[in-house]
Amino acid sequence: TAITITEQPVSVSVPVGYSFTLRCRAQGRSSLQYQWFCQYQSGCRLIPGATNQDLPIIAEQTQLYTCRVNDLHRNAVFSDWVKVEVHQCVARGLPPRLWQGEPVIVLNPQEQRVEVGQPLQLQCAAMGVPAPSYQWYRNGNLLEQQKRKKLRITRTKVSDSGTYLCCASNSHGEHWTNAVDVHIELERCCLFGEAQAPWAGSSGLMLCKIALLVGNNRYQHHPNLMAPVRDVFELRHLLEHLGFQVVSLLD
Repeated sequence: TAITITEQPVSVSVPVGYSFTLRCRAQGRSSLQYQWFCQYQSGCRLIPGATNQDLPIIAEQTQLYTCRVNDLHRNAVFSDWVKVEVHQCVARGLPPRLWQGEPVIVLNPQEQRVEVGQPLQLQCAAMGVPAPSYQWYRNGNLLEQQKRKKLRITRTKVSDSGTYLCCASNSHGEHWTNAVDVHIELERCCLFGEAQAPWAGSSGLMLCKIALLVGNNRYQHHPNLMAPVRDVFELRHLLEHLGFQVVSLLD
């Protein structure tokens, strides 16, 4: 209680080479001294000469920092640990000129196709001062538990299919990633050959999407149709795109 930190340093997410300052402010009953530390392997290392309230940094690599404040009576407190996230590869033109620290998306999620029961991971990243917070959405609905750069679902369900996007926000505003589609497909099984039988597995019958197409043209009491062969061909490709195993027969 002898020393109170009145301004904690804040985490940032910046491009390599960016210059900024970490700040720490405290109050005490006597004069105060400051000393900054950075993470080193499993511990922390004193930064020589970093004895001011402000720590100027030129971003080189992702690192953790904290500040120790002590008084003349051997009282001491540490600030929160903060993360300086450094983006080594940033597209030309980022950050924009006159950047004030508002979120800037530097990595968008990618479209995914995943079989039911398999893990799903979507990833995004944004720069910002302070470092942005993240919130994922599916089909416009907030995903309450997905608040990190990486969205992870350990075992996917068909209901996890949809359009995903993420909002990165800080005190300067918010920015949205591109929207991407995620397709959760039923596990495919083969009809012929040496593949595993469709009913194999410990959970009972395996669900498969199988389509049988029959294109008839030679009718005994009906004129020939216009294009049954073409129709079967086009429908086959459509169903295969939707994840069906297709058997197509003619006449």
